[in-house]
Amino acid sequence: MNKGALVISLDFELVWGLFDHITIQDKVAYFDNTLNIIPRLLDTFEKNNINVTWATVGMLFNENWEEWYANRPSLLPTYENQKLNPYGYGEQHTKTGVDRFFFAPQLIKAIQSVKGQEIGSHTYSHYYCLEKGQIQAQFDADLQQAVSIANKFSIKMESLVFPRNQFNESYLEVCQKNQIKTVRTNPNVWYWDANIQDTIFTKLTRTADAYLPLGKKSYKADSIQSSAVVGQAASRFLRPQHSQSLLNTTRVHRIKNEIIQAAKNGEVYHLWWHPHNFGIDPEGAMKALHDIILVFQQCQQTYGMESLTMRELAAPYLTH
Repeated sequence: MNKGALVISLDFELVWGLFDHITIQDKVAYFDNTLNIIPRLLDTFEKNNINVTWATVGMLFNENWEEWYANRPSLLPTYENQKLNPYGYGEQHTKTGVDRFFFAPQLIKAIQSVKGQEIGSHTYSHYYCLEKGQIQAQFDADLQQAVSIANKFSIKMESLVFPRNQFNESYLEVCQKNQIKTVRTNPNVWYWDANIQDTIFTKLTRTADAYLPLGKKSYKADSIQSSAVVGQAASRFLRPQHSQSLLNTTRVHRIKNEIIQAAKNGEVYHLWWHPHNFGIDPEGAMKALHDIILVFQQCQQTYGMESLTMRELAAPYLTH
């Protein structure tokens, strides 16, 4: 592939990706903003012919708590840190009246109906593949359930994003067994290495990376290794809106410049975020996205840059 490519992947998880960090009663407006922004994202992607992979937590496919109980995998994760247990958390919130933050089958169907949108996996339970206590067989059971519930929607999941970016190379054989063709891996820099301790310094460096010129973000497609499960590196996390407008301007300026450089050099630029990141300041976030799309369209016209899903990027490198 000698044309540049913009790949966008979204980690679609709602409360399942955040519950160990929040009190849900404090986040009602935040999650309602998220539910309202997703149709706007879809409309924007459709009107601008932007292909996107939505890595979706399998629990969101359920209609209600009754289905959620019925669809438990055969093996559950045995994390040493029980704060990460989604099943215990769910059981505590069956009567809280905010089921809309736990289940989203209608939104999934809406995504499914829009051209160019790929629904991929973010595992069934937002499974943490590097946490102490869990084992490969539990991940296998989790992924089997994710694939099974997607099949009921006539969705064949072929792309996967590891929750919290806990990329575990030894689990790729489980991905292959469950028909996953490609996974998102972390940027090839030390502060995105999921195997090192997550310190204040690493967090600060990741934050600074959004605003300061810390290394090259795009890469040649021929650096992707042909494999039964293709790994494709993320380039940049689109950080949430900041209260300081200068930081927002700097953040978006960096992304636009990186897209232009990727287009000029015929490289891949993989941008990712969570839909709930747009829940902080929906209008500001949508403006930033429109600015990014405008630059992509200019690169599309000038350099032939393409908009690809994860599956589309991986297709030439699959060995079967």
